Amino acid sequence: MKLRQFAFIATLLVAASAAGSGVQGPPATTPAGNTEVIDLNGVGGVEFGDSEEELTRRGILRSDVEACGPMLAGHEAVSPIFIDDRLVLLWADDPMSTPEGISAGTPIAEVWARYPSAVRLRAPAGTYRLDGVLARSGDRAYLFLHDGRVVRQTIAGYADWARRLFDEGYGPC
Repeated sequence: MKLRQFAFIATLLVAASAAGSGVQGPPATTPAGNTEVIDLNGVGGVEFGDSEEELTRRGILRSDVEACGPMLAGHEAVSPIFIDDRLVLLWADDPMSTPEGISAGTPIAEVWARYPSAVRLRAPAGTYRLDGVLARSGDRAYLFLHDGRVVRQTIAGYADWARRLFDEGYGPC
């Protein structure tokens, strides 16, 4: 093997090693710091109280995807929950956050700091359910499900429905 071939192969091996090292930036489809905000009105053109019919007519509610229920176009990290044809809750996953910056993975101490008047909710003993923090503002609320250390799930919507969801152990599916 000639020196030039050896150098070429060595360069390829170093490049391949660096590419597979696990030190990578975020995927191209999710730029760093790219989070969507869910607030107590809803998310991006979708508001609590909207009807399934209206959201479908506007092309926002999609039922043509394989999921446990309808999805919101452009908001794949959000699962809508409808009661009597009205949007009452949004079940949010990463990269969704509240305007105060609370999202999955946020330490629970930060939730208490941002929502000091929130109410602690204890999961029933002997269940595999998570404890909750209900941060209420008027008839709306955030329900943060947590493992005692960090937020695992954020639910936003009407306060009475968020509390009922917690009490009854309902999920988005």
